Amino acid sequence: MGDLFYNTVCTIVRPVLRATSRPLIIDLHLVPRTGPVILAATHQSPFDVPVLMRHSKRPLDFVSVTEVFRNPLVAWFYGNMNAFPLDRWRPDAPTVRTILSRLKAGRAVAMFPEGAIRSGVDSVVHTRRIRKGIGRLALLSRAPVVPCVIINSDAYARVAGWLPFRQTRYGIIYGNPLDPSEDPDKLEEAFLGEIVRLHAVLSERLNAGRGTQQT
Repeated sequence: MGDLFYNTVCTIVRPVLRATSRPLIIDLHLVPRTGPVILAATHQSPFDVPVLMRHSKRPLDFVSVTEVFRNPLVAWFYGNMNAFPLDRWRPDAPTVRTILSRLKAGRAVAMFPEGAIRSGVDSVVHTRRIRKGIGRLALLSRAPVVPCVIINSDAYARVAGWLPFRQTRYGIIYGNPLDPSEDPDKLEEAFLGEIVRLHAVLSERLNAGRGTQQT
C-alpha cells in the first residue's frame, strides 16, 4: 500500500476541478491531519469521490462496492488508489478486517454509510437511514468519525460542469469528530443528527452565496 499513484491522480484531478468550480468548503480543519479517522459522507453522485480528494489534506482510502471491482480495469485503478470493495448484501468480515487494518496503520478511511448513491428524498438527510456499522468500526478501531455533507457534486454529470470558467458550484461541510468510545448505536444516532444539521448549514450558505472558498 502506497500513496504515489493516489498523489499522481490528485495532481491531475485538482487543477481540472479548480479551473471549473467555485466550491464552498466549510470546516475542513476538523478532519485530523494525522492518525486514524473515518470520514463518513453523504453520497449523491459518483463525483463525491474526486471532490473529496481535491480538498483533503491527506490521502483517503475509499470503501467502494464489489460491483465496480468486477471490471478488471476499474479494479486495477481503484486498487492502486488504495480503495477496496465492500459487499453490501451480506456480512463482509474480510473488508471489516481491511478497514480496521488501515485505521490501525493511521490511515483515513472514507466511506458512504448510505451504502449507495442517494439523492433528493432518498438521501439520509430526509430518510435518516444508513447501513449499520460505522459505530462498531469506530469502537473497535478507536478512530473518530467525521461527518461530512456534500451538495451539488452532481453538477459534474453535465458537460457544462466541465467548462473552464469556474462556474460549477458545490459545497462540502465537515462536522466535529464523533467520539469512538461512544456506544455504537448512540454514535450512529449522533451521526444522523449531525448530518441533518450540517446539510441545513451548508444549504443556507450556498443559497446565500456566502462563505470562504478554499482550493
